[in-house]
Amino acid sequence: MPTSCVIGLLWGDEGKGKIIDLFAAEADWVVRYAGGHNAGHTLVRDGERLVLHLVPSAILRPGVRNVIGNGVVVDPFHLRSEVLGLRERGVDVQLGQNLLVSEAAHVILPVHKALDAMAEERRGAAKIGTTGRGIGPAYADRASRCGVRVGDLLRPESLDASLQRLKSEKDALLEAWGGDPIDADALRRDLLEVGEFLAPAIADTGHLLREAHRSGARVLCEGAQGVLLDVDHGTYPFVTSSSASTGGVAGGTGLPPTALTQVRGVVKAYATRVGSGPFPTELRCDVAHRLREAGREYGSTTGRPRRVGWFDAVAVRYSAQLAGATEVVLTNLDVLSGFRPLQVCVAYDLGGDPERRSENFPAFELDRVRPVFREFQGFDGDLSSVREYSDLPAAARAYVEGLEELIGVPIRTVSVGPGRDQVIAR
Repeated sequence: MPTSCVIGLLWGDEGKGKIIDLFAAEADWVVRYAGGHNAGHTLVRDGERLVLHLVPSAILRPGVRNVIGNGVVVDPFHLRSEVLGLRERGVDVQLGQNLLVSEAAHVILPVHKALDAMAEERRGAAKIGTTGRGIGPAYADRASRCGVRVGDLLRPESLDASLQRLKSEKDALLEAWGGDPIDADALRRDLLEVGEFLAPAIADTGHLLREAHRSGARVLCEGAQGVLLDVDHGTYPFVTSSSASTGGVAGGTGLPPTALTQVRGVVKAYATRVGSGPFPTELRCDVAHRLREAGREYGSTTGRPRRVGWFDAVAVRYSAQLAGATEVVLTNLDVLSGFRPLQVCVAYDLGGDPERRSENFPAFELDRVRPVFREFQGFDGDLSSVREYSDLPAAARAYVEGLEELIGVPIRTVSVGPGRDQVIAR
């Protein structure tokens, strides 16, 4: 059976949570493979809005096993709160049954949050716009081999060694930056306590996933953020700290690279971005305000207003090719109703110079490009109840088909609202 992936094709916030929930109906396992609780996947259940940060987006699907993979950095205190909060809202979260956590995943500690905030403050005007949740420092400690892993929370002696190693490296930096040293004893006590709560869920998930794949189970890998936030291939340095593209699937799950055979790329019918960094098609006029309000474009994790702009076919084509997208899911088409005309970026003037026009996505100087737009006729009407592609307005169909041609990947699914059923299969 195919192992598939759902991944965002721009800077995140494309509506992946709903799409993962949708395709989880075809899955036995759903596994998060990168990121941390800086991700925010929104689901709508019976009109109720649920925002997930660490728990995978198939938690509402009975019979599906949800896995937080080894490539995720886990704040155990946040995870405990998220599990308890979901249970209070009637979601059946059973640790060790429908929710598992890799013992090899690295742990986000209070010191990581402190260092995240200090580093961002020291950047001044060059701030990256992090969520301040300690994601980057936790990944940095993983790379420098001084991190704490989830499995340490079940092994007091191993935890002691990890905390002493971490303290010896961080206290000098904290002192230099005006912070407090790590209280290893208090931290040890808190981690062992939260570890006791999470213990039923902590497992060698890589082994479980390989066995599931070998036996023919259907595995769906859940991307966090988006391809253009990938640490290697995104708009560096304004990126996340993990491999957010499909390149992170094998390393972040323990599945072999050959397992992945289907990639669904998710992208909005327009573009959004949260935080700092280049955004070639960004709008800064009244249309931006209208589009933000129509699409309710506020971060599900931070609540920050998202930057909005027209669809960028150059960027989406790049990310779709990089991720190996086999099909595309277009979300928020309904939001564009009433906007006339619609603009789509089809090329960049490098450095603003028409003589240096390119249809390729550059690794440098993206903040200096000028977008070249192609105009599409707008459309009107409420699309939220449309379920057949042929029932969409002709101009809406022309827009979808125009994007498909520009991306070079078939658009198989169109979303016209936040509800699980508000989708059109082509």
